[in-house]
Amino acid sequence: MKTIFELKQDMTTIGNQIQKTKDEISQKAADPAVSVDDLNQLNKTSAELQQRFDIIKAQHDQMEAEQKASLEKSNFTVTEDPKQKVVDAKAEIIRATMGNRQIKEDVFQALGDDGTSKGGKFLPSTMTNDIIAEPLVKNQLRENEVVTQITNLTIPRISFMLDDDDFIEDMETAKEMKAKGDSVTFGRFKTKVKAGVSETILHGTNTNLVSHVENNLRSGLAAKERKVSFATAPKAGEEHMSFYDKTTVNVKEVTGDDLYDAITKALADLHEDYRENAKIYMTFADYVSIIKTLSNGTTNLYSAQPEQILGKPVVFTDAAITPVIGDFSYAQLNYDISDVLYEQYKDYDKGINYFMVTAWFDHQIKLASAFRLAKKA
Repeated sequence: MKTIFELKQDMTTIGNQIQKTKDEISQKAADPAVSVDDLNQLNKTSAELQQRFDIIKAQHDQMEAEQKASLEKSNFTVTEDPKQKVVDAKAEIIRATMGNRQIKEDVFQALGDDGTSKGGKFLPSTMTNDIIAEPLVKNQLRENEVVTQITNLTIPRISFMLDDDDFIEDMETAKEMKAKGDSVTFGRFKTKVKAGVSETILHGTNTNLVSHVENNLRSGLAAKERKVSFATAPKAGEEHMSFYDKTTVNVKEVTGDDLYDAITKALADLHEDYRENAKIYMTFADYVSIIKTLSNGTTNLYSAQPEQILGKPVVFTDAAITPVIGDFSYAQLNYDISDVLYEQYKDYDKGINYFMVTAWFDHQIKLASAFRLAKKA
């Protein structure tokens, strides 16, 4: 049995054929050289195509009506379990959005929200993965950075000052404070994330539906976060988000005879306040290259932990094409969830329905002096 999307494609194809036949009839009707029999045959063809179109359209309309009726059934179950109420509320938001119908006020209330917030509580939630899905994209920076969800966020560039101190020991930090100011203000940068939702998932259990959509949304957002944080050619206006930006962030580069030498020198070059909690973000390929050089034909180093080799914890990510060393608590990701938008999106060419979320976030490197880039000379 054909899907709604396949029926739509059939309708488009036959509709184009009908229009082409009508154009041909109009053209040949004005040509005296064309016989009446030929015109009658074209009219007959046009009538047959129209009949086929009407049959397909009737099937399409019936399936669409059945799907809409199914979506409009209440999936907001009656339960006393607070966690399940949240799952049910989120499932109702997804189904209502996909079915183009209004979301009831009690759905927002179950999320500890109201209608004016447009479901802002949706994105920050964490749900148990209840279905088998593809491996989720991961933003490794979240393990060590500060992550917040505050509208119009402004924070001090450094955490504390001493009353009897009129200077900062690290001169690079002092210069940066003078150049950039004492505070960091987070902006709003829009990103759209789409979660593909099949009819099977849409009509499945609330838990499976919510888990599927949330996992895909989190994956999409994590991919975007990681991309802007390690962008070698950031988009206009997003330069400040990247550790590699040379215009506004300008993290100091430390070079060495090889990558191992550069990383160890970069660690030594950090002020002790930053070196204490420093971590190394680098590609696994670069690490293997270092081990290959240091091992000199033996296998002893391959079994050692990366921290034993480089002196600080190592986080592997292919996005860090140039190793970044520093205290990552001085980088922060903030989401503005005051007006998260969600909507339905259809890709008719691929025949896929999407639940799409528009969110606003910003990534700020609060102190560039807390980081170093390690490069081979």
